[in-house]
Order: sequence, then C-alpha cells, then structure tokens
Amino acid sequence: MRSPRARFVFAARLTSARRGLSWSHAVKFKGLAREKPEKRIAGVTRRSRLVAGNWKMHGSRATNGELLDALLAGLPGKTGVEVALCPPYPYLQQVSERLAGTPIAWGAQNLSEHDQGAYTGEVSAAMLKELGCRYVIVGHSERRQLYGESDAQVAAKFAAAQAAGLTPIACVGETLEQREAGKTEEVVARQLRAILNKADFGAGVLAYEPVWAIGTGRNATPEQAQAVHALLRRQLSPGVRILYGGSVKAQNAAAIFAMPDVDGGLIGGASLAAKEFIEIVRSAQ
Repeated sequence: MRSPRARFVFAARLTSARRGLSWSHAVKFKGLAREKPEKRIAGVTRRSRLVAGNWKMHGSRATNGELLDALLAGLPGKTGVEVALCPPYPYLQQVSERLAGTPIAWGAQNLSEHDQGAYTGEVSAAMLKELGCRYVIVGHSERRQLYGESDAQVAAKFAAAQAAGLTPIACVGETLEQREAGKTEEVVARQLRAILNKADFGAGVLAYEPVWAIGTGRNATPEQAQAVHALLRRQLSPGVRILYGGSVKAQNAAAIFAMPDVDGGLIGGASLAAKEFIEIVRSAQ
C-alpha cells in the first residue's frame, strides 16, 4: 500500500501527464534534509525538513538535562531532518553547552527588534548569536495575543534577526473566529506581507500555526494545513521552508508532514516529552 506521500506523488504525476504539464510544474517536491535549505535537482526544488521544539516557559536545569540526554540518545547523528530546540532564555547556556558538537541546533523563543539600549528585560539578536543560537522564533501567536505584538513589530524583529546572522522562524496564523468568518487567507497574507515589506525573506523559515489549534488538542486536518501552506508558498521563493504548528503529536505528524507544502513542524508541548518528540522527528524523515 502506498504511503500518503507516495499517493500524492502518483496522483500529481498522473494529473500532469493528462494536462501536458511537466512534473516540476505539477508539484514542488519535498526532499530530505541537506546542508542547505534548498537544492535544485532537474528543475525540482528539494527543501530540507526542520522540526523545531518550542519549550515555551517550561523546564529546570534538572529536567532539561534529562530531556537533552534522552534526545541525544534517541536521535542518531543523521536523521535526514534538521532538529532545533528553543528553550527559555535562562537555559540557553545549558542547552548550548550540552548540544555543542551534536547535530541538534538551538535557538530562542523571542528577541528585541532593537540592537541595544535602555530596554529593560529585552534580549538582542547579537546576544543570542553570541550564545550560538541558529534560530529565533518571531511573532508566535502567544506573543501577538498576550503581549500585543503587531505585524510591524514582528517584521522588525525578523529583520533584526537576519541582520545578526540568525535564522528567524516567523509565525503566522488565524484565530477560530477569523477562520469561521472566512478570513484565514486575509489574515495570514497580511501577516506575511508585513515581513516581506520590511525584509527579503531570504533563508528565513515560516511557520503556520492556526491559533485555534495551539494547546487546545484540536488540530487542522492535513488538507486544511496544506491549503494554507500552498497559499503562503505562492508568495515566497520555492526554497523557503514552511512548518506547521498546532497540537502536532506523534499520532498525527506523519499525515501532516506528508503534505507537499509542509516542510516540518514547530512543536510545542510534545517537544517536552523525549519519546514523543523523537517519534515526530522520525515522522518527518
């Protein structure tokens, strides 16, 4: 029996043949992780996979150590998927020391749009870079909703991260009210447009996180996720990675990652359980 991805590939090839289209026009095929985010092979863009764990405001030095040990033991050196962990600020030093020299990258959950100055409680991109961070999350729905971050502020943070040599993971997504009002496309397009008006997306990563599916146990169906990812991809270069975030678990990850425009996941609560997170990473292979 064919896997979901194999069925998609077969159907797309059949459709392209019937319509006289080339395979490269019929689908943008996803590949396994490479050293670069994208690779052109015979006219087809192969995007690397990324699974990033957002620990949010969880952890302690003791529990972090146990989790890191379990992840390093359970994830082989070459999984075909890039893995990153984003702990709270106080634990970045611990995480960086433990992960140094391993295939797992680390990053932060937020940053200031300012380079330096009298901004009490803020952390700059340069500070994160000095701690060895590769990634930083910007515009997570919790930052937008709880702390009032605007589209313009998120765009400024994206630009600040890029300027410091970090790879921003920019989050977009709609609330349940907006989805039910038929405004999903309008909302995510507006959020992405604010970033594109401020900076070249470059090697940045985009994450679609339907707000109504974060921490609620609800989840967009693979088809719903694919529809929004396809919309977003039309506004970006073919090599940009688009992750899905929103109650991703081991039991639903494979079906979501099988969609042609889903390049991995931004994982919240499930990234705090080693066995669960490892299974999600394996589902992205």
